[in-house]
Amino acid sequence: MTPDLDPMILAIFLPLFGAIAAFMLPRAAAVIGLVTLAMTTGAVFWLAQRVLATGAVIVPLGGWGAPLGIDLRADGLSVAMLLLTSAVGFLVSVAALDSLKGADQARQRQYFWPLWLLLLTGMNGVYLSTDIFNLYVMIEVIALAAVGLTVLSGTKAALRAGLEYMYASILGALLFLMGVGFVYMQAGQLDFAGLIAAEPSAAMSAALALMIVGLLLKTALFPLHFWLPAAHANATAPASALLSGLVVKAALYIFLRLTTYMPLPDEILITLIGALGAGAVLWGGVQALRAERLKLLVAWSTVVQIGLIFIAFARAGQVGLAESWKAAALLILAHGVAKAAMFLAAGRIKDEIGHDRIRDLDRAPVRPTLAQFTFALAAISLIGLPPSLGFIGKWSLMEGAMSAGYWHWVVITMIGTLMSVAYFSRVLSAFLRFDRVRAPVGEHQGWALADAAPLTLALTAIGLGLMAAPILRFIEIGYPFGAAL
Repeated sequence: MTPDLDPMILAIFLPLFGAIAAFMLPRAAAVIGLVTLAMTTGAVFWLAQRVLATGAVIVPLGGWGAPLGIDLRADGLSVAMLLLTSAVGFLVSVAALDSLKGADQARQRQYFWPLWLLLLTGMNGVYLSTDIFNLYVMIEVIALAAVGLTVLSGTKAALRAGLEYMYASILGALLFLMGVGFVYMQAGQLDFAGLIAAEPSAAMSAALALMIVGLLLKTALFPLHFWLPAAHANATAPASALLSGLVVKAALYIFLRLTTYMPLPDEILITLIGALGAGAVLWGGVQALRAERLKLLVAWSTVVQIGLIFIAFARAGQVGLAESWKAAALLILAHGVAKAAMFLAAGRIKDEIGHDRIRDLDRAPVRPTLAQFTFALAAISLIGLPPSLGFIGKWSLMEGAMSAGYWHWVVITMIGTLMSVAYFSRVLSAFLRFDRVRAPVGEHQGWALADAAPLTLALTAIGLGLMAAPILRFIEIGYPFGAAL
């Protein structure tokens, strides 16, 4: 096997070349996008087979490895994130073929595909990088494409949200870059092996603090979440699915990696991160209960789920980090699939009914039953009901917290679960009410291409819970996590 055909290289450069081709040939952009996604997904499956067979895989780009060159590395967790990105991205792309087919959406079609493929390039680069400066470059690529997708609809609300997103992203990236500079000043190298070998110092602690704050801003953890609800709620449905289901996961992944290579120096910091997660669960839940629009409610639930992931990280304190990352990873995977399904379903409901005002959902004579059913299935995973993967992730969180005696995280998790039942019930109850309709109820008949993708994602979110044990074994490949390169 030659390095030129290595699946890690293909996973990064195929979508990059696809983005260029889609931009230059806008009339063929959809075909180019789907073919590129299919080829990239094939490369990811090829890589998954190699990791299963041989364990963690390292490829030096151009034959020059770290610290002088750049290494690409794949282990169980990184490949799981690649699989999530490829699978969710492919299905969202299929849904986009239908949802962006209108004559007045030509501009959106023209730019959606190159932006989405550029986004895929950045995310795959994040999951395979072993160099923190390379990570900085990739999160900037992600931010550039994500802001473009946010403003794709061209509405004033989307443009305003995109501007806020851009400001937050620039600030987060600058903080991360400052941390990279401190690391280089102290350690003289930027690869993960250098981070592990570096002596603890005030400069390294400052570097870690800067990078973590930058990542928390990019993940929209409370109280740095100000940009997320508007950005996700005002984007087009396919863009919202990509932003919520995939984009925030890249920063979460980097956070998990960094806090293993550069361990948090104090138990207080881990408790603070968990407390911010608790704030996200409570504040996000309250705002979701108050939300007037369906997509805004779904966006606020993303704030809640992000907080829950950070609680999973802090569930057993510093001594429990060696296992807590697994609970966080399960919740990341569960949220990625279910939230993409929910945003696509919400987009279908809005398209069929003509609006997404929650108070008027039960007044519409049109009943998009398949989209409503999909929304309900996705809610099962996000609430954390069995047998979904969301349930397995929450159970792992609470089990670890109880074993360590951190009962306050269990209480917060249960409160968040009850709040999620409450705000999703606002929507689900409207789907089942017919008494307020003053005209004959017209059921949504037949399948549309845009219905198939979210339903597949929602069913997957449920079914993955039955495969939790194999998933855990797979993400552990390359363990101890981060301690060996």
